[in-house]
Amino acid sequence: MPIRARLPLSLAAPALAAPLVLAAALAGPAAAEDGTAGDEVTVAHGVSNFGALKYGPDFAHLDYVNPDAPRGGEIALWASGNFDSFNPYTRKGVTAAQTEVLYESIMVSTADDPYGSYCYLCTTLEYPESRDWVIFNLRDDVTFWDGSPVTAEDFKYTFELFLDQGITEYINVVKSFIADVEVLDPHRIKFTFTPEAPRRDVIGIAGGSTAFSKAWFEETGARLDESRLEPFLGTGPYVIGSFDVGRQIVYDRNPDFWGAAHPLNVGQNNFDRIRVEYYSDSAAAFEAFKAGDYTFRIENSSKDWATGYDFPALDKGWVVKEQLPDGNIGAGQAWVFNLRDPKWQDPRVRAAVRMMFNFEWSNDTLFFGLYERVNSFWENSDLEATGTPGEAEAALLRPLVDEGLLPETLLTEPVVMAPENSAKDNLPDRRVRRKAAGLLEDAGWTAGADGMRSKDGKRLTLTILNYSPSFDRIVNPYVENLRAIGIDARLERVDISQYIDRRRTSDYDLVNHTFSMGFEPGVGLRQWYDSSTAEDSSRNLMGLENPAVDRLVTAVIDAATLDELSTGVHALDRVLRHLGFWVPQWFKNTHTVAYYDMYRHPDPLPPLALGYLNFWWYDAEAADALRAAGAIN
Repeated sequence: MPIRARLPLSLAAPALAAPLVLAAALAGPAAAEDGTAGDEVTVAHGVSNFGALKYGPDFAHLDYVNPDAPRGGEIALWASGNFDSFNPYTRKGVTAAQTEVLYESIMVSTADDPYGSYCYLCTTLEYPESRDWVIFNLRDDVTFWDGSPVTAEDFKYTFELFLDQGITEYINVVKSFIADVEVLDPHRIKFTFTPEAPRRDVIGIAGGSTAFSKAWFEETGARLDESRLEPFLGTGPYVIGSFDVGRQIVYDRNPDFWGAAHPLNVGQNNFDRIRVEYYSDSAAAFEAFKAGDYTFRIENSSKDWATGYDFPALDKGWVVKEQLPDGNIGAGQAWVFNLRDPKWQDPRVRAAVRMMFNFEWSNDTLFFGLYERVNSFWENSDLEATGTPGEAEAALLRPLVDEGLLPETLLTEPVVMAPENSAKDNLPDRRVRRKAAGLLEDAGWTAGADGMRSKDGKRLTLTILNYSPSFDRIVNPYVENLRAIGIDARLERVDISQYIDRRRTSDYDLVNHTFSMGFEPGVGLRQWYDSSTAEDSSRNLMGLENPAVDRLVTAVIDAATLDELSTGVHALDRVLRHLGFWVPQWFKNTHTVAYYDMYRHPDPLPPLALGYLNFWWYDAEAADALRAAGAIN
């Protein structure tokens, strides 16, 4: 399947995609859709805000796929915990892994064009210079799994369904963007945008739309806001083959998939089956992989990567251990504070907590030197703020400083970097401890006879919420360091269902979060950082409310050129790091994968995706040899 459209905001509860982008490939002047002569309308097969599209209207296949890749076989993966729903569009229940293979959007992106998006469920799109509206000319051969045709009415119905029953953060943004959706004929649909909607993002909102069957919803009475074990009738290349709740899911390739010959699908969707095995924790999952119970593993444990791959299947050459390049922006993995709690609103207290995580020791001792420190929300990219502000960035920040929303030092001092410690011992040295303790004293938290700090009769407690036992070895040394400066810290490990529920209800002090930013950030930033989402957002977990951030988010959204975008993101990154609502963790710019030697991938891989479910394929002869040797079950 092609990569799903880079949505400016998320329809689904679990994840946020990067923004879809706009405008390009002028096919020539055309009459406006209402027939008004002289209104110039762009008719195109795709859009890009910055530069030309990589692929023209008549491309045969994507450059990075193997167009002759064989189809067949199974890829088997693992997931942690359990699941009780196939609905990714609600916060109720625990959604099954890989449900993205079930559904598709009007436009999609590719793994080698960071600013481009292409018609997929449409043949072309039309829009005026004002971008006040867009029309998608839908394909007439798209069908749901039951063979019924997809029409513009299904898209309109689905859009209205999301507004009625979708997650609040999505509804609020979409209502501010889209004024009306109109069916022009069975395969033409028009989205009209509100006057205040940022024009760089408007087509992204519309192009990210998916279609569910109106007839199926009306017949079944299903709701978008319920947890359910029957998926909505979709158009994707895979369907649910079988499942055992909390234990296993099998997705079967749909033999009647409408889009098998689509240029964006050539060389993709190559596996007949995608099997997902569930395990209680990563240790159990790793043992199952060694035994051949599943066959493809993305390794996220540095300890296992450095020391665990010495089992017989690897020694015999049955398993491949491979490190592959990752050209994406480094994910801003971190713990975030719950700013809704008054004790974490004091930046001095947050700074003290942040100083006591010893990344250098952790990387050297626990991670085997495999990681680098996260400093930026756009780590490892040109969008990362560096040094002191340049002229354009300073001009953007100066009004916020003059209004007292930001300190003058932001204009003169280098951007905030993560604290540094010694790798010799876990406990930071005395200088760091004294500084952290001084910050707590200044904030009014004084140490008692037992060494623990209190203020106004209340103890300074800190709970780090987690569900994975593999994180214990990382969190427990951090807890020891926090207790050394008088913070009554502890790790609270709960099952995944409780973890998800407590994240949703803001019941934590520190919790893991990953800031997945895109190359062209837009309105989706409001879900991450804007004050309007502080009380109800699956992205703004920290509850950030800051007027300077709100203004900078708007500046990024309104950027009309790549230079303006870069300047706005640099300023936003600088301010977010100054606010210090996170304890940044670690990242690496490679994919670490292990798999039984029956899978093949293009070489080189595209820069923006590993694509193991998209454009890898199955070597049947190699699989037969592994099976004959007893390597796989």
